[in-house]
Amino acid sequence: MMCKDFRRPGIGASMRTLGRMRMAGMVISTLIALCSLSCGRGHPVVEIALHPTNPQILYIATNDYIYKTRDGGKTWQNISQGMTHSRVIALAIDPLFPANVYAGTKGDGVFRSYNGGQTWVAKRTGMADVTISSVVHQLVFVPGSSDHLFAATSMGVFETENAGDTWIKRMEGMKEVLMVVTLDVDPRQITTMYAGTSGGMYKTIDRARHWIKVNHGLIPPEVLKSSRALGITRVKVDPHRLNAVYAASLMGLYKTTDGAQTWQRIGQDLPDQMFSDLVLDRSTPDVLYVSSRKGVHKSSDGGHTWQAANAGLGNLNIRALAMNPVDSQVLYAGTNGDGLYRSHDGGHTWEPVPLVLNRNHETRGSTILNRNGGVEDIAKTVGRNCLCPEGMQRLTGHGQTDGLRRVG
Repeated sequence: MMCKDFRRPGIGASMRTLGRMRMAGMVISTLIALCSLSCGRGHPVVEIALHPTNPQILYIATNDYIYKTRDGGKTWQNISQGMTHSRVIALAIDPLFPANVYAGTKGDGVFRSYNGGQTWVAKRTGMADVTISSVVHQLVFVPGSSDHLFAATSMGVFETENAGDTWIKRMEGMKEVLMVVTLDVDPRQITTMYAGTSGGMYKTIDRARHWIKVNHGLIPPEVLKSSRALGITRVKVDPHRLNAVYAASLMGLYKTTDGAQTWQRIGQDLPDQMFSDLVLDRSTPDVLYVSSRKGVHKSSDGGHTWQAANAGLGNLNIRALAMNPVDSQVLYAGTNGDGLYRSHDGGHTWEPVPLVLNRNHETRGSTILNRNGGVEDIAKTVGRNCLCPEGMQRLTGHGQTDGLRRVG
C-alpha cells in the first residue's frame, strides 16, 4: 500500500526558507559572540600618525592591522592589504605629499604606500641582511624633504635619500650600542640629530656621518656598568628654545638646555618613571605631555611642574600620544587595551573614539562578509571601542558585553 503525502504544496520551500533563516541566525549569533569576546579582551594601539593638514585623516597601528579614518574617527578602514603579517611598530606621513605613508615593522623592514595606504610596497633594500631580527622603532622625515628619511631600528640607524629605495647604515661612533629606539632632527639645523639608544643618547652635527655620546647627567655610571641602560623611548628637540631637548626613558624624564652637553632630570614627582611617549606643543612654548602606565601628564612650564590629564580615560596604560598638527588642543592617546581616545581641550578631558569599520570599504554589500577574512576581521577590537560593523552597536550591561544591535 502506497503512503500518501499529506504535506501542503510549498511546505518544502517554506522549510528550506526556515532553515536558511536559522542558519543566518547562527551566523549572526557567532558574530555577536566573537565581537563580545574580542571587545572584552582588547588590543593596544601602538602607533598614531596624523595627516599634516587635514585633521579628519589619521592612521593607527594595532597589534594586528593598520587602520585609517577619513572622517575624524567616525568610521575606519583596514588598510593592511599587501603587507606581510609582521607587526607594524612605526608610522610616518610625508609632510609635503601626505599620500606617501611609511610603515616600520617588526622583522620585515619598511613598507611604503603611494596612495594613502590603499596599497603597500616593500622598501628594505640595504636592510635585507638585518630585517629578520630587526625592529623599526621610528621613521623620521628630514624637514623640507619627501625623499630623505632616517629609521631608528634595533640594528642601528639607517638613512635613505631616495624615498626608501635604498637604505644605508649610519652608525659611525656608536661602538658601544646597537639598538636605536628614537631619533629627532633639529628643525633649525637639519644636520643636527639626536638618537636615543640602548646606551643612552648620541648626537650628530653632520647628518649622521659621525655620532658622539652625550650622556653627561643622563645615565648614571653605575647604571651603564650594570647593563641596565636600555630605555630611551623618545627624544624631542624643542621647536621654541635653542639647544633645548627632552628625553623620555624607562627610568625617568630628562632635559638639556645646552645641546646635550649636560642633562637634568625633571618630573621626578610623577607617579610613574617608565615613560612610553613624549609630545611637545609646536604652537605654545614650554607645553609638553608625557605618557606612562599612570596615564597622561602635562606641563606648561617646561617640565618644572606637572598636572594629571586623565579625565575620561578608561585605561591609564598609554602606549602612544599624538598632537594634531593643525590644532594643538587636539590630542590622541592609544591605550594598552582600551582603544583610542581623543582630547579637544589640551588633555583636560578625553573621549573614546570607537573603531567602527567602514562598510563601503570593508564589505561586499553586507555587514558580515569582509574581504580580509570575514567574521574575524569584523570582530576585531581595540579595547572597549568595539571594531564592529558600521550600523551596529555593542550592547553592554553590568560590565559585560551582551551583544549587538542595529542602529541608525
